Amino acid sequence: MTRRTDIDVRPITEAEFPDWNRALNTGFLQPPAVGAEQLEARRNQFVPGRLLGAFDGDRCVATFRSFDQQVTAVGGVPVPADAVSNVTVSPTHRRRGLLTRMMAQDLAAAKERGDVVATLIAAEYPIYGRYGFGPATTMTEWTVDVPRAGLDPRGAAPEDGGRIDLVDGEDVRKLGPELHERLRRVQPGAVSRAELWWLARTGAVRMDGAPWTEPFYAVYRSADGEVEGMVSYRADDRWGDAKQPLNTATVDWLLGVTPAAERALWRYLCSIDWITTVKSGWRAPDDLLPHLLPDPRAARIVTQADWLWVRILDVVRALEARTYGAAGTLVLEVVDRWGSPRSSGAGSGGGPAGGRWRLEASETGASCTPTTESAALVLGVGELAALWLGDESAVRLAALGRIREERAGAARLADALLRTPRRPWCPDMF
Repeated sequence: MTRRTDIDVRPITEAEFPDWNRALNTGFLQPPAVGAEQLEARRNQFVPGRLLGAFDGDRCVATFRSFDQQVTAVGGVPVPADAVSNVTVSPTHRRRGLLTRMMAQDLAAAKERGDVVATLIAAEYPIYGRYGFGPATTMTEWTVDVPRAGLDPRGAAPEDGGRIDLVDGEDVRKLGPELHERLRRVQPGAVSRAELWWLARTGAVRMDGAPWTEPFYAVYRSADGEVEGMVSYRADDRWGDAKQPLNTATVDWLLGVTPAAERALWRYLCSIDWITTVKSGWRAPDDLLPHLLPDPRAARIVTQADWLWVRILDVVRALEARTYGAAGTLVLEVVDRWGSPRSSGAGSGGGPAGGRWRLEASETGASCTPTTESAALVLGVGELAALWLGDESAVRLAALGRIREERAGAARLADALLRTPRRPWCPDMF
């Protein structure tokens, strides 16, 4: 069969939005028919120019959406990001370069807008490295065997004079955004949440067309009445043969801006009558949860995987936005062989991050400038992304052969500058 070469990749119009959604559902193996209510809810995500489609004749066969986002750099500065989502190619049109064409259009527009990075959550690992993305945070999920945890249910009330209250969706929409902003200001890797996020997570807007089942919401208030934590969770209804409860509480999301709030909310979840298992949801790999339990082995890791992927678009602004744990100077040769034909620096590759860059860092700030000096480290743009939020080790990447030391000790210096005491975390799927 001859493959057609005249497939058009372009921003979709509002009239093409229903067909684009059919292709989106098809790509994600969801029922292709999109109901009127679901379609109307998804229209909240329609931004002219930010939804791309590939069209074979008048039929959409691939989808791509991006939207404005902020991602928190190390030290708490939010940087503008191009968040990539809803990427699909219909099974009839794979291996024709459609994703590459859509990605090229989107990243070129993001660079033109002045976005510092692009971000995404990768459904499949091998795809996005070839476009310069690198895994920058990790996600871990735990399952807690509550009877084994060693907690005394009689001591479930917060020990610091705070309290936990059950609230409803309206309360979450009022209290949640400010709480999340407090967390985002201090959590590297956290991303901004639009109002639509809160509407969808509280049932005010239904994006997937499924019937809405109200979860439980609980808020932790400190002794002075300030909201410092919040959790959304669901419970099943399962009983054993001996009429013993075997119910599971599954966390949708949990935010805590203080260790006291996290401790109180996890203890609360583990003390609910009939609950014998708690599923944590997406947490940071160094989350406090296991060691809040008298027996940390009661928390079993069920998932640990890459999570937020980052693509550096502007090396200078990315490296100058973050803070550093030590003082030092490092010359980086960044290889970026994909993307814009223009290079921002004086080095390798034609992509927007390619070049040789002199980073002068201290605990009070940093400067990053193009240079012709000899490089101390040579690395790909994806490896730079993996190091940017402080999670990956340059020494480890050198051992794997993914970066190259041109000066002895350069990888160790990079770790001293770039790594963070606590690991970055992105609480969100998008």
